[in-house]
Amino acid sequence: MTRLSELAPAAAHVRPKEFHFPLSVEWIAERRVAAHVEGKQAIEIAPPLVFKGTDPSTWSPEDMFVAAAASCLAVTFTGLAARAGLAYEALAIDGDGVVGLREDGRFGFTRLFLRIVIETGPSDTEQARELARKAEDTCLVSASLDLPVETVIEVNPRRP
Repeated sequence: MTRLSELAPAAAHVRPKEFHFPLSVEWIAERRVAAHVEGKQAIEIAPPLVFKGTDPSTWSPEDMFVAAAASCLAVTFTGLAARAGLAYEALAIDGDGVVGLREDGRFGFTRLFLRIVIETGPSDTEQARELARKAEDTCLVSASLDLPVETVIEVNPRRP
């Protein structure tokens, strides 16, 4: 089978700061597939129960879509915090993707809600909030989506 990367334009046509993230998806059985990225464990994927899936313990494409935005926010924040020297004790992201009829008449994701919760020292709360806002603005996945991504930032001072 020809890899998609082999069909891509020659390196001379690659723009500066252009990156590729190749993967392949193969059918396993029934409505279950596996996503493969070279050098990484495969991830099994099946439809969610709401779309007549049969295995609630398997990730769905919809789960992965929301996880991509939430995890991108998380790792963007961790990178910004590391560069700024911000110490934090806890970081959690909750995400919720809303699916319904869109304005263009198609059925799909209409918006994403993300909630980032950071626990840091009392003197670092404003810096953590600022870095969280910057992470929200620069997260590659959210910036690439054509739907509203609403983010709530919660910074809590560490409890003694």
